[in-house]
Amino acid sequence: MAASSNRLISLQYPTMGATVVTKSSPVLVVGPPGGDDAIVHLTSSFDRSAVPLGVTVLLLFDRSIPEPAEIIRAALSEALAHYCPVAGRLAAEGELLRIEGAAGVLFVAASAGYALADVAVPLLGGLVARYPGGICRRADPLLLVQVTEFACGGFAVAATWNHVLADGEGMAQLLGAVGELARGASPAPSVRPLRADDGSLPRLPHSMIAAQKRALSCVFNRDLALLGVTVPAGLIGSVRAEFDAAGLGDPCTVFEAVAAVLWQCRTRAAIVSGSDDAPVALSFSANVRRLVGARPGYYGNCMVVQSMTATRGAVAHGTAADVARMIRRAKERVPDLLLAPGAGGAGTAAEHGVAPLYNTLVVSSWRNLGLEAVDFGGGRPARVTWQVEETVVPCCVVCPPDKDGVGVMSACVRPEHADAFLAELAALADLKSCT
Repeated sequence: MAASSNRLISLQYPTMGATVVTKSSPVLVVGPPGGDDAIVHLTSSFDRSAVPLGVTVLLLFDRSIPEPAEIIRAALSEALAHYCPVAGRLAAEGELLRIEGAAGVLFVAASAGYALADVAVPLLGGLVARYPGGICRRADPLLLVQVTEFACGGFAVAATWNHVLADGEGMAQLLGAVGELARGASPAPSVRPLRADDGSLPRLPHSMIAAQKRALSCVFNRDLALLGVTVPAGLIGSVRAEFDAAGLGDPCTVFEAVAAVLWQCRTRAAIVSGSDDAPVALSFSANVRRLVGARPGYYGNCMVVQSMTATRGAVAHGTAADVARMIRRAKERVPDLLLAPGAGGAGTAAEHGVAPLYNTLVVSSWRNLGLEAVDFGGGRPARVTWQVEETVVPCCVVCPPDKDGVGVMSACVRPEHADAFLAELAALADLKSCT
């Protein structure tokens, strides 16, 4: 996976042949005897906005630890004494959901017949335990964990969870606690976990909850190419420098630059029908814990989805820095989502029309959540990534950076547009490296 600072790395997702991963039979991991299995009522606006989709984070470690599957399984059991709801199951309570019981977390130990250095997008699927069809039924475990040992001594930890249980930062907190216990760093997690909403989180309007739920409840689409790319550090730096040169406010963030590059290149490559006046949309999730004053240790859902629309011409023909400024304006309006229904981003449907489903790109960022800091005893992960076989509307997940740039897992174009999308990314990287 090595590359120069201006080279874009891409790996397409072909159909897999025979499996090269051997998995043990799944077992249920429960907490120590006598643990608390109190009912958690999912009454917050953020929990009510969540949908039962399976989400997978995959941590790849290049430094070995003794018997990683057994160490992590034991540490997970210890962690469940503090994170009891993670072992529970969903149940209905009228129109609301609750978590009850402590039936356990599904755990799979596995071994791969190849080295960590050989891991590429086509091989990621075998490293993950999944919910059938990607939808989590109420009787299913809220968390599935697979630990895979590689032939080289490295290992992978895949956590697949029901999004109703937690958002990305919440899952990073849980995995960090399992890591602390696996290392023997302390007898209990250093962050005291809190799952139930104590009424301190804001109550969003019903119309806003419905809008957020619609944004997350997208039809599954198997007709998208799964691609792994690295947006080079040089390209990101060039976009940020051009943005900052205008002196219009705070410096451009890495997320703004990467999202702008992805949206612009995808629009140029995939939105080829219609005129430059056709509407295109971008949606992104925003972690609002700090904004709403969530209590330390809260690991439930605390995110909103911001959406913005623009014309194809504005996104395709402006500079990437111009597109980043559109995204900045939308980010600045995130607090409005907490106050009143109908608050839009940088551009509204009334101005630009409603974008068709394929003209919409969803971008999520897993940077700065704590996933890159998880340590089970051999150090931090060499790579953090997202894995999916069946995805929602066109989407990209921005992963923690490495020395070459920022990794992105994407399922954002149909197969017939994949080469054009990669070509646009490469051309933009080459252009910025020459300026």
